Amino acid sequence: MIRLKKQNLIAAIMLAFIAIGSSMNTQAQGSKKGSLDDLSFLTGQWRGEFNGGPIDGGWTNPMGDNIVGYLRMMKEGKATLYEIFAFEQTENGPVARVKHFKPGMISIEEMEVADTYKFIEAEKNTALFEKNDGSVRILYELRKKNQLVFQKGVPENGSWVFNDLFIFKKLN
Repeated sequence: MIRLKKQNLIAAIMLAFIAIGSSMNTQAQGSKKGSLDDLSFLTGQWRGEFNGGPIDGGWTNPMGDNIVGYLRMMKEGKATLYEIFAFEQTENGPVARVKHFKPGMISIEEMEVADTYKFIEAEKNTALFEKNDGSVRILYELRKKNQLVFQKGVPENGSWVFNDLFIFKKLN
């Protein structure tokens, strides 16, 4: 009788390990889709330099199905470009939507159009997105606790070549 109970216990433990392994595998497969939590390293206010002037950016904490953010580019004390971001959670992972505006909030894209980037992958403190037309990839990377870098990738000879686009220092 004791031997039978040990066999049942061993079988139950083995089934538990199989169930846990299956659950972890399902979670790992699901996490490949990505979530807004993969982008939480963007949160805060950031400043860098671009094209001879300051560039400021800010992103909210993930809340619900979105993160919102902005970029402001300036030169000689005047705004040169604004970008408004919305990272939205979809069933296929986060999607980045970006609208560009000239000073006076004059939209560069058509009124109903935004540049859209689909989620490719994320690792700790990095997230990679690709523009829907496949022409550009953007890699968001927290290199240090107070340094955020956006890299722009373009296809070249069958692979992606990335260069730093914006380098920010954390303000808060």
